[in-house]
Amino acid sequence: MNLLLINPNTTASMTRSMAEAARRVARPDTRITAVQPSFGPVSIEGHHDEVIAAAGVLEQVRQAGTGADAVVLACFGDPGLDAAREATEAPVLGIAEAAFHAASFVSTGFSVVTTLVRTCVIAEHLVLKYGYERRCRGVHGTDIPVLALEEDDGLACVPALEDACRAALARDRSGAIVLGCGGMASVSAELQRRLGVPVIDGVAAAVVLAEALVQLGLRTSKQGDYATPLPKRYLGWAGALGW
Repeated sequence: MNLLLINPNTTASMTRSMAEAARRVARPDTRITAVQPSFGPVSIEGHHDEVIAAAGVLEQVRQAGTGADAVVLACFGDPGLDAAREATEAPVLGIAEAAFHAASFVSTGFSVVTTLVRTCVIAEHLVLKYGYERRCRGVHGTDIPVLALEEDDGLACVPALEDACRAALARDRSGAIVLGCGGMASVSAELQRRLGVPVIDGVAAAVVLAEALVQLGLRTSKQGDYATPLPKRYLGWAGALGW
């Protein structure tokens, strides 16, 4: 199968590191193409960043056309997820939704540990949107900037992440950790080793779940709100995104 992995920010090193994380768990016959928008923020750390990044996601979905069997949006805010599902029949998975599903399979309750405290509300909104408010016991920020995770493969951030995870497990009485940033994919195995509980990287979870959906022959429904967008002109810089 052909899997399109979209990094919604424009930092090429993060695109490469998340592609590596995806390939570590993908089946041998899964071909992963990792891309990023031609415009937008270098990191996504707030609502303003997310809106611009969502348009960049759609740019990449449209450019891929019918060449992808599945699409993974590798940002924990899942920017543009519903719009991307409108734009393609291929299954589209956001890493937050995939991580929540995976965590619920291996624990009765999980905690999210993310980057900036200011983004915690975004994760909390996603918990409610996806119906996981009874399973997610807390969302915790570390105030680690997203791009700091690109330094030294994120290893310099491991001690602070470990401390935050231990505090979350104790405070929330949870059984698993969901990492709230695609840039944390490179440190998930080390954190799981140190903590002794399931640590879910949404990039890996989304890749494996995408493969399963393709194997099941499931596509995005085109009945209702995920129907192909209505044909109309888009003006200005968004002209190429019209139908």
